[in-house]
Amino acid sequence: MQVIQRLRRVDARGTAAALAAVMLVAAASRAPAQDYPNRAVTIVAPAAPGGLYSLFARLIGNRLEQRLGQPFVVENRPGASSIVGSMSVIRAPHDGYTLMVANSTGLAVNITMRKNLPYDPLKDFAPIALSARIPEVLVVNAALPIHSVADIAKLAKSKPGGLTYGSAGAGTGQHLSGVQLASVLGIELTHVPYKGMSPAINDVAGGHIPLMFSPIPFAQPLAQAGKLRMLRVTTAERIEVIPEVPPLTEIGVKDFSATTWFMLVAAAGTPSDIVEMLHREVRTVIADAQMRQELLRLGLLPVQSPPPGELKSFVQAEIARVGEIVKKAGLAGSQ
Repeated sequence: MQVIQRLRRVDARGTAAALAAVMLVAAASRAPAQDYPNRAVTIVAPAAPGGLYSLFARLIGNRLEQRLGQPFVVENRPGASSIVGSMSVIRAPHDGYTLMVANSTGLAVNITMRKNLPYDPLKDFAPIALSARIPEVLVVNAALPIHSVADIAKLAKSKPGGLTYGSAGAGTGQHLSGVQLASVLGIELTHVPYKGMSPAINDVAGGHIPLMFSPIPFAQPLAQAGKLRMLRVTTAERIEVIPEVPPLTEIGVKDFSATTWFMLVAAAGTPSDIVEMLHREVRTVIADAQMRQELLRLGLLPVQSPPPGELKSFVQAEIARVGEIVKKAGLAGSQ
């Protein structure tokens, strides 16, 4: 009888120890999100300062800093159509303290356009939240006798080799929109890639190249200054901040709807509870009325993000959709 009682006491102590161990494991698994962030968080903007990457990183970072009580520091890491910045995030500890503002170029275009992409957009990143769609506007140098898309086609056909157009880099939305425009108009447009939006659009304003597609925040001030003329937007609907500029589809350029998008991501392997917490916070930030008005004022379209699990499917679908455009343009593996 005494032996049985001793065995019961041992068993009880073992059960208690096992339960304690389970509780410790559970507490440890909860700890990252409960304690996060307890120091500064870096948001990588994989482009030169002054562009939309930096804008989004600061808009979101400033509000997360206010809500979470720790600094969110923007770090620009430009190079190779966001590859340099992307690799810096992948190589950093996967603990939620290094995030990145990614867009459709880095997560959807590069995989088809690049011969040897050193990362896999689906395997190497954990999507956190989609934040906005980025409409673009077709702009021309204001001194040119171009007041319509028909004028672009006429001028391009009158010149050997057609016209040149700029972009912030190979594989960007401006690049692919130019490819689509040349196709639907049946004209020749030669792409001139720049290292960022600012030098590209400044060359259009200065008359060094005739035209390009541009995010509205870059184009509007130069148009107001009389240096650019805004002709058409790439969305199917008019944009609130420039309602006088019609979509390309309104003037018979069929099936032309091109917007890029921005998404906050972390490296794959970041604790899922941190990813989920950041997703909730970014959704709250984007839903804020003041934030929405700020984005709309800039000509950007705020998005209430699907959950992280669904974002993987979204990126996969975008890789397929944009990949077809890249292949039809003969640009697959061109970089």
